[in-house]
Amino acid sequence: MRKGNSMTAIVDYRAGNLTSVKLAFDAIGVDTVVTSDPATVRSAERVVFPGVGAAASAMTNLRSLGLVDAVRDAALSGRPFLGICLGMQILFEHSEEDGGVDLLGVLPGRVRRFPDVPGFKVPEIGWNDVKSDDPRGFLKTGTEFYFVHSYFAELNQFTVGRAEYAGVTFTAAVRKENLFATQFHPEKSGRVGLDLLRAFAS
Repeated sequence: MRKGNSMTAIVDYRAGNLTSVKLAFDAIGVDTVVTSDPATVRSAERVVFPGVGAAASAMTNLRSLGLVDAVRDAALSGRPFLGICLGMQILFEHSEEDGGVDLLGVLPGRVRRFPDVPGFKVPEIGWNDVKSDDPRGFLKTGTEFYFVHSYFAELNQFTVGRAEYAGVTFTAAVRKENLFATQFHPEKSGRVGLDLLRAFAS
C-alpha cells in the first residue's frame, strides 16, 4: 500500500453530506479533514468520497474543482477508499440520471433509476436489509442500513452487498481491493454504521 500521511480526507465536491460524515468519524475517534484540494486527496492515507444529489452536477463540480483525476487515482491507488451513496454511484461507468452521464469508470457497470412499481415510492428512503458475501467482514448478512436514493448500481463482479427494492435486486456495497463503497449511508445507520466506519478506518 502506498505510504501517505496519516490523514483521512473527506472529499468536498459540493455534493456531500459532509457534516454528518465527519461527525461519524469524530464519534469513533478518527481525525479527518474536509477538502476540495486535489493534492490533499492525493497525499491522504485514506479517502472518503461521500455524496448526495444528482450525477451530472456532481461530475461538473468534480471537473471544475480539478478533482476528477485525483479521486479516480485515489480509488485505484490501493489506499483505503470509501465511497458513500452518490459517491459509490460515481465510481461506475455511466448513469441514466439527467439524460445520461459518463462517470469515473473505476468500476464496470451502469447506474439505473428504480422502476415505477405500485406500492413503492421513489426515492427509497429508510432502512433496508443487506445480504452480504463480503470477504473482509465489513458487512454481515441480515444487517439493516439506511438508504436514500432513486438510482441504483446494477449487480457486478465487485458486488459484496445486495438489497432489494421495487422488485429490483441492486448493489448495496462493492469491494475492489482496498476500495469499498456503499449505496447506503453508514453515517446515518446508527451503531452498525459506526462499526462499518471503524472497520474501514482500521
